[in-house]
Amino acid sequence: MTASNQTPNQTPDQAPPAPAARRIGLIVPSTNTVAERDFWTYSPESVSVHASRMYIEETTAEDERRMVTTYLPDAARDIATARPDVVVFSCTSAGAVLGADGERAMIADLGKTCGVPVVSTNAAVRQALVRRGLKNVAVVTAYIPDLTHRIVAGIEAGGIRVPQSFGLGIVDPFGIADVTPEQIEKFIRDNVSPDGIDGIFLSCTNLRGYETRARLAKWSGLPVVTSNHAALEGALTILGLSALDADAPVQH
Repeated sequence: MTASNQTPNQTPDQAPPAPAARRIGLIVPSTNTVAERDFWTYSPESVSVHASRMYIEETTAEDERRMVTTYLPDAARDIATARPDVVVFSCTSAGAVLGADGERAMIADLGKTCGVPVVSTNAAVRQALVRRGLKNVAVVTAYIPDLTHRIVAGIEAGGIRVPQSFGLGIVDPFGIADVTPEQIEKFIRDNVSPDGIDGIFLSCTNLRGYETRARLAKWSGLPVVTSNHAALEGALTILGLSALDADAPVQH
């Protein structure tokens, strides 16, 4: 008798079942309407994305600190019940508000709660910039000057120069999500000079930068990193997978 490769209840003419989906847990501010869409759009079909939310009203340092202190613990507990393979803390500016030491402590606590690797969006951005060998980066954010300065400080603390930085100055989270890819492109073309830089970083997980990343790279001739692009890249790397090309997203 020869051994069979069939699984139980599988007839000879049936294809073997698809591999089980890997799960990404996404912890987002309650007002974020972009990160989940980006993660679903640019993840391979074998990956599913599941989110929990932290209450917040405005994109300010005060509100973000309150969000992390008061609402993150419940969001972490909730996402852990989905049994994700990796968790992403999906808020660039909140991590910057905490500072490097505060963010590292937060990520360590999340890892204990969730029981799986946790990706900090800020750390993933720094890794994405270093992986591409970038030394002089233009930073474009959705934020008011205070938060933009914190993002710049975090990048420069990692040894990367930021000779140009610009913020859209938006406090209302829905105002951030309402900025179209075309408006993002125009703002960058009007303000950023490709001279003297070797890359561009678009900061905010609620900003639709991922959608315009490929076009901005073509215009500038430089690598373009966005918050969601870097965080997804970091999560998929842990899973041994790669993000889809921005020009060819999958339709789940």
